[in-house]
Amino acid sequence: MRKTAAAVTASLAVVLGTGTPASAAPQADGSDLVALTVESGELRMSFRSESGSDTDPRSLAFTASGSPAGTIPDDPEFAFLGKAGAPVWSLQEGSPFSTFDTTAISKGEVTLELASVEGPGSFAAYTLSEWGRPTLLFDSDGPRSTNLPAGQRLGGVVWMFDAVGEYRVTLRATSGKLTDEAVYSISVQTKAQATPQQAAPQKAAVPKAGAVAAASTAAAGQKVISDGHVDMGPNLSGGTMTIRLKDDTTTPPTWRELSAVTLKVTSKAQIDVPAGAGYAFLGKAGDKVYLLPQSQQSGIVWPGWNTQHESVVSGTKGNVTWRLKQVTGPGAFKLFLTGSFGTPEVIFDSANSLPQQLSIAPNTHAHGNWAFTKAGIYRLAVEMTATTTAGKSVSDTKALTFAVGDSTDTGSSADKGGNTGTDKGGNDAGNKDTSGNDKANSGGGGLAKTGTDVMSIAVGGVLLLGVGTAVVVLSRRRKSTPDPS
Repeated sequence: MRKTAAAVTASLAVVLGTGTPASAAPQADGSDLVALTVESGELRMSFRSESGSDTDPRSLAFTASGSPAGTIPDDPEFAFLGKAGAPVWSLQEGSPFSTFDTTAISKGEVTLELASVEGPGSFAAYTLSEWGRPTLLFDSDGPRSTNLPAGQRLGGVVWMFDAVGEYRVTLRATSGKLTDEAVYSISVQTKAQATPQQAAPQKAAVPKAGAVAAASTAAAGQKVISDGHVDMGPNLSGGTMTIRLKDDTTTPPTWRELSAVTLKVTSKAQIDVPAGAGYAFLGKAGDKVYLLPQSQQSGIVWPGWNTQHESVVSGTKGNVTWRLKQVTGPGAFKLFLTGSFGTPEVIFDSANSLPQQLSIAPNTHAHGNWAFTKAGIYRLAVEMTATTTAGKSVSDTKALTFAVGDSTDTGSSADKGGNTGTDKGGNDAGNKDTSGNDKANSGGGGLAKTGTDVMSIAVGGVLLLGVGTAVVVLSRRRKSTPDPS
């Protein structure tokens, strides 16, 4: 990918053909840009929505447009994108669309080939490691194919273009003697140039009402989750907000009480802190940390956050504020984002003064990197606040529990009260939270506002309905200036 042009980063729009009702629009949350199945002995490549329905990509139009993502970094590992400092367009950054799914293929490998690219510029697709290091999958000016293991979902795939215009990207998949091709029509559009900013996770589209209803009832009973997708988010009922966990490891998904769930972080998530000043907030190079990555990995629980429950989408206005009020545990907790060029952006860090907060746009679904520096039980006292359409402020505070390390017992880890961040599990954090605050003086409900950190995920997408078409638009969030209050 060597050609360059003035650029913006992209939101992602999927435009359905005429006559399609809005309810049939493909959903962004949990969708797969490339999904492979075998039907009647033939390989099929499709676009798959959250509901599980598959669509031939030829019948869809993908539109990339939005504000700038930034420029190609001066880093040899990103040299395949072109000259350092040149701007590029991204189809999506961290969006749930950026997934290749081979789970329906039972064995062996799948070869995914870039058969052709028609358009005004070059195209490349790559993934990022936990530490933001790129792995090139294919490039119109370089390697044209990659091998994917069967039975897996490859998340966090970045599609990058270097010029404005219309593209036709043809992909060919081969599994054994079976082959199929799919054409993706992508329109890269430009908007007024703005200052490039760090990219952050995408906003997902409005969920289908039926899917929301199926997942709206909170389940009771203790549940330990060590693999699969979960999201923490607010629900509204009778003017009362409750923070719950959407468990997508069940079919249909289940909204669970936080007090009834422990997220288990196994040794599969333990990795070394890399060298470089950018990751010094995690520790020294070579230190061991447990990391639940921004992109899904098999065998590791994949937590995110969302404001997509229908009661919140229809019953609130403005952003939802997520505050990290307190952390108890044997080590430090960090939550950070990785953008398209691998740069970390810290959201929460328990080593600094708490509370810290994040402003989340309505109807958002996002993921980040959750890091824990030592094994043991961690409880995150989280608060979410919103404003109802009637102008009433509503909020809730709950404890989200993690059991980190293979030998960490989950039997007594759940906070049965669920309303504070105080330690009830007898872990070795003593009487201090990980920011050094005295728990006996702070309690779980109201820490001092001193030193509050503020980051914002701005409104980034809407469901646009036009005559005879449905357009699902996603666009990136960006970091805001600190809240003056």
